[in-house]
Amino acid sequence: MGTIGKSGWIPEPDCEHSTPAKKGCPKPKPGDSAGGCSFDGAQITLLPIADAAHLIHGPAGCAGNSWEARGSLSSGPTLYRYGFNTDLTEQDIIMGGEKKLRQAIDMIVERFSPPAVFVYSTCVTALTGEDLDAVCSAASDQWGVPVVPVHSPGFAGNKNYGNRLAGNALFKHVIGTAEPDESTLTPLDINLIGEYNIAGEQWDIEALLGKAGIRVLSRITGDGRFQDIRYAHRAKLDVVVCSRALISLARNMKETYGVPYVEASFYGARETSFSLQQIAYELQNKELDDRIGRLIRQEEDELARELAPYKKVLRGKRVVLYTGGVKSWSVISALQELGMKVVGVGTNKSSDEDISRIKERVGNEAELIPEGGAARILKVVRDRKADIIVAGGRNMYVSLKEQIPFLDINQERHVAYTGYVGLRRLAKDLTAALENPVWKLVNRPAPWQGGETYGMEM
Repeated sequence: MGTIGKSGWIPEPDCEHSTPAKKGCPKPKPGDSAGGCSFDGAQITLLPIADAAHLIHGPAGCAGNSWEARGSLSSGPTLYRYGFNTDLTEQDIIMGGEKKLRQAIDMIVERFSPPAVFVYSTCVTALTGEDLDAVCSAASDQWGVPVVPVHSPGFAGNKNYGNRLAGNALFKHVIGTAEPDESTLTPLDINLIGEYNIAGEQWDIEALLGKAGIRVLSRITGDGRFQDIRYAHRAKLDVVVCSRALISLARNMKETYGVPYVEASFYGARETSFSLQQIAYELQNKELDDRIGRLIRQEEDELARELAPYKKVLRGKRVVLYTGGVKSWSVISALQELGMKVVGVGTNKSSDEDISRIKERVGNEAELIPEGGAARILKVVRDRKADIIVAGGRNMYVSLKEQIPFLDINQERHVAYTGYVGLRRLAKDLTAALENPVWKLVNRPAPWQGGETYGMEM
């Protein structure tokens, strides 16, 4: 990530919107935490490292507000689910909390023996001037365990900025700090960056890559392991999965270790096939190219047969998609492949590049929704005569009150929608939401309005 200059922009050479005329992403304003603060963004990025301990240095509220709000799954260790917190009080804020932080680190290492401890600063500890680096360094020297400081106070900016701060912490303190056994490496080793294994989506991606013979060396960070991430610099390719906020990490790895990167999306068959072809091209392996070609043909043929009955229901249905960041454009492709028409798209957490990709896919047919709120979403639904809302769980009750079918697409969900298998699940769930018999019932007149009576006759 570039430094923040006097111009008020954050330069990022590999972002298309970072040009001499427009220097980069807008510098976050202090307190700009709409849709999640920097601290929240850093947690989202690092918490999926399942075998590490994650310690929040601040008041208990900082830990409790968003802990386990995302469904990042682990195939083994569960230490990441422990909510470690120094629980600073007014007394600690006055007298200093560094001693309490050191005691917390010591307790965690002694009791749990983690491969690493991530220590997150918060608004309070950043304002009081806690020397996070010194405490973490001293603890690491004593115990021989990496203790990684993550400077991500909430007031620094929004969630995306916190993602970048977490990526910086990984690049500075973790990646390249250990070497794997050379005999275990393969020419088809890649890193997945920016996939957090929500509802197990990374497992579906890995299974698909495995069919082509591609191995994931480091998961950054869904279902991640600390030691594997230390080896990330030995991969042959970085695949940035739907997370422009971590583009700086990929660029730093390219400049420092010579690891090239591509951006990929696995939402929808078209995006999935294109991403597989991109990976094969970058790895420059003829056999892999042939295998992926066969795999794509096989998966797309099977998918076409299985989607046929769902498309009869979904074709022509109008959707308002309200989600953040890259899902705002990548999910559009999946919905369009099912024959649906996207008539409204949320952009409040999307970068300039995300918004340009949205416009490429929907043209002028969809209304962009830059800010949230039930009233704004409902206005778009009514004006555009939408049949269903696809959004995060917090908007579910809005749709239920207004008697509009709804599908949860955000981090709280329990269903994976990536890859070919994910598109099948998406089609099935959309169909179930639209055809649920409750919508026919709630739209009938009540008995006292002349409608039919239900249940026992009085």
